[in-house]
Amino acid sequence: MQDALRIGVAVFNAGDHRAAHDAWEDPWLDLDDGTSDERLLHGLIQYAAAVHHARRRNWSGARGLAESAAQYLADVDPAYRDVNVADVRAYLRRLAADPEIAERRRPPALRYDGDALKPTDLSFEHVAAAAALLAHEYEAFEESVVDDAIRYARSEADESDAPDGDSPDTALAASRSRGFVGMLFDFAADRERRGIVYDRLQRHVERQRSKERDVAGLFD
Repeated sequence: MQDALRIGVAVFNAGDHRAAHDAWEDPWLDLDDGTSDERLLHGLIQYAAAVHHARRRNWSGARGLAESAAQYLADVDPAYRDVNVADVRAYLRRLAADPEIAERRRPPALRYDGDALKPTDLSFEHVAAAAALLAHEYEAFEESVVDDAIRYARSEADESDAPDGDSPDTALAASRSRGFVGMLFDFAADRERRGIVYDRLQRHVERQRSKERDVAGLFD
């Protein structure tokens, strides 16, 4: 639950509202109806969908989703699970009354444990999950390329000189400015330059795949 919240909050704050919805959907489906956790995730899912439709000027869809999301969150504690539920509810009321507010004002950043998380605030494994969500969401990106980039990034951790006792995830986060690790952080975080970052990532993946084929050919 906490992992899904952190990932979804960061992806939402990066502007990828529908992908944030996907981060919460699987854990939501596993929850019993009517529990606080279920109502929180259900409300956040519909909040993300409402913002997505409003940004695309589907006013009636945005209004209906905003009203529904507000109902799910109505009885959830204002800071339940360390999420700024009260801020979300207030914006949903405004969005339901005037969906065109989405053109004049950005939705409030989602906060987890007081922080408006961005992808750059996440651990590597959470960023890897976010990158996979984005590759699934947008047709411009091949999921297999991102999946291989994640695999190569984990190999970078195995080759790093991390201090004894550090977890692989700590080593990866510490080296985020380099190699596949850095490119995956940029891919998840930089919405404006994501296409450029993906092109660079794809070239590096193809180069690494070629090396793997060459090595495999030695044993044919």
